[in-house]
Amino acid sequence: MAAPIPPAPPVLRHPEKAHRPDQSQPKKPAWIRVRAPSGAGYTRTREILKTNRLTTVCEEAGCPNVGECWSQGHATMMIMGEICTRGCSFCNVATGRPDALDAFEPGRVAHAVATLGLAHVVVTSVDRDDLDDGGAAHFAQTIRAIRHRAPQATIEVLVPDFLKARPGSLEAVVEARPDVFNHNLETVPGLYPTVRPGARYFHSLRILQRVKELDPAMFTKSGIMVGLGEDRQGVLQVMDDMRAADVDFLTVGQYLQPTPKHHRVDRFVTPEEFDGYARAASGKGFLMVSATPLTRSSYHAGDDFARLRAAREAKLAGA
Repeated sequence: MAAPIPPAPPVLRHPEKAHRPDQSQPKKPAWIRVRAPSGAGYTRTREILKTNRLTTVCEEAGCPNVGECWSQGHATMMIMGEICTRGCSFCNVATGRPDALDAFEPGRVAHAVATLGLAHVVVTSVDRDDLDDGGAAHFAQTIRAIRHRAPQATIEVLVPDFLKARPGSLEAVVEARPDVFNHNLETVPGLYPTVRPGARYFHSLRILQRVKELDPAMFTKSGIMVGLGEDRQGVLQVMDDMRAADVDFLTVGQYLQPTPKHHRVDRFVTPEEFDGYARAASGKGFLMVSATPLTRSSYHAGDDFARLRAAREAKLAGA
């Protein structure tokens, strides 16, 4: 009798992280827990995205808010594939050699935005260091396609850092005139070597500053995670750096460890500490602040954009 065939080994989503030692994953406190995705709205959103063969950061990054957002018909589109050329230790997106760009993707994104009837859409991407422009032209094409198919929608882009892109790449995205330009600093500069080793803190900060130089009226936005090992003073310094770059909107959320191979959770920051960060940021002059354990860059982005616009109008009226 032949010996039974052993089961195939599991496919590693993150083979580039396989050599890393396992990091313990602490139990999540009550304020982090969310309901499992369900409901007719969730199913409809999932089917529209599947039909249009679209990738979302909601799924790829393992966002804890996916059930709530999809049930309301909201999703953050992730363009240029699902494989990133970077290997950040916090991120759940796979690293490797990406496929060629899909020239029809901008049209499919626009069709999904129109079908979902979105009033506000967030478009993000993987890092594409393999492309001369870092994918800037693809972002611009997606913005223009959405404007054509869904003119009612306001557009927020969450872009990579274009660190290795040719000159003029960032400018191409700004010239397409998104309503909000978002680029996340992610963490304090001292943690970049271990958390975001392929990036440069002051380069990312300069991106946000440059957008305001190109278009002072464009809203800029950036975010960080806490619970990675930073201290309060480091977070406050990042806030000051962002304000020096004239960033309008700050998001602060709790880091959640995707797998044992990812950067460990140093601690769970309490809701009271998040309230303190929100007060500090408001005092530093941000037009909008979202600082809660479950805050993510695109969480409630549409409602936040409406408040952001109202805050600017109120500020101008009082000037």
